[in-house]
Amino acid sequence: MADLNLEAAPFLGGYARDFGTVHLREETGLYLRSIAIPLGGETAAAAAVKKALGVDLPAAGVTVTGKARVLATAADQYLAISDGPGALDKLGDAVYVTDQSDVWAALTIDGPGSRTALERLCPLDLDPSVFAEGAAARTVMEHMGAMIIRTGPDAFLLLVSSSYAASFLHAVETSVVYTT
Repeated sequence: MADLNLEAAPFLGGYARDFGTVHLREETGLYLRSIAIPLGGETAAAAAVKKALGVDLPAAGVTVTGKARVLATAADQYLAISDGPGALDKLGDAVYVTDQSDVWAALTIDGPGSRTALERLCPLDLDPSVFAEGAAARTVMEHMGAMIIRTGPDAFLLLVSSSYAASFLHAVETSVVYTT
């Protein structure tokens, strides 16, 4: 029998590149957990999330940050993002939790030209008066389903299915090159 040692590798090899004042990098090591609320379990789920993560469940379109960043993805469904499993593993039996860490590739784009670059790809109005810090949305970018979260004045976290990671990176890179 073969002696194999498997090691996890980032979807984009730990990609990081600066384009003048716009910085694009793969976020590695994120822990993502899907949280689903059982039918009739809203009160218990809200209490479990509050106890484990220190936040109330957010409304659609915004994120809340405690021990993890939490956003609504659908009715009674949420995504929690953190730098480690710690608090995410303490949600208990009040919710259904599914590890999504190997499902999503994550890119951060930041810098003064980041919004301009994203506006070529994203049909959402990303003006800070409309899509403020902490805003989150599911959208389509370059024909690929994605999630976008505004994490700072000129910073966004982009999540895309890992199977599209390379194509998505190419689309974002191309947009940055043409707008900087």
